[in-house]
Amino acid sequence: MVRWADTCMRLVAVADTHCYEDQLPTIPDGDVFVHAGDLLRRGSLDELHRVAAWLRSLPHRHKVVIAGNHDWCFAREPAVAQKALADVAIYLEDSPTSVAGVSFWGSPWQPEFFGWAFNLPRGPALREHWSRIPQGVEVLVTHGPPRGIGDLVAGDHAGCDDLLEAVERARPALHLFGHIHEAGGFSRHGTTAFANVTTAECTRGATVIDFDPATKVVVPIIVPDM
Repeated sequence: MVRWADTCMRLVAVADTHCYEDQLPTIPDGDVFVHAGDLLRRGSLDELHRVAAWLRSLPHRHKVVIAGNHDWCFAREPAVAQKALADVAIYLEDSPTSVAGVSFWGSPWQPEFFGWAFNLPRGPALREHWSRIPQGVEVLVTHGPPRGIGDLVAGDHAGCDDLLEAVERARPALHLFGHIHEAGGFSRHGTTAFANVTTAECTRGATVIDFDPATKVVVPIIVPDM
């Protein structure tokens, strides 16, 4: 595995696989595999068990997963759904973890979107969840994007204003998300690097990013074009 610095953590990130993972282009190796939500289509436990087997087959030593709006079983039967991933990945839901000394925070929420899972109206309800994001977290993983960054759909910005405000407060080195299939890509705004890591139902490859915890430098290695 070639890296630009020996101290780097290599993150391999996807979102919106929607049970099409067998059609995904080859997934590069890395230190941490991140799934930023929408593992499933209908959101059933049967789908989840199949996806868990796929996750188990991946070579990455560490795996971090959050739910998305299609992942109903995590909302309806959270204990059972989380148990299905217990020996496979670290599941985050408004919660932190540390991987090899790097701090992660994950959250599945997004503004109301056709009545799917983990939807909340814009305003105080969403703001309360985003207020839990800790200051200085290094890698933030959400399903939906902040407003104005990787969120463009048919000329409109679908991202969350309050999430953008929370990111500007918490100042993570890297923010990974998906949800908006049309807007995959990498960008930088201020001190934070942003990546919409959607695979658009596995028609787009995984995003690979190196992060140096010592310097907080983020370098995109593979960011597929849409």
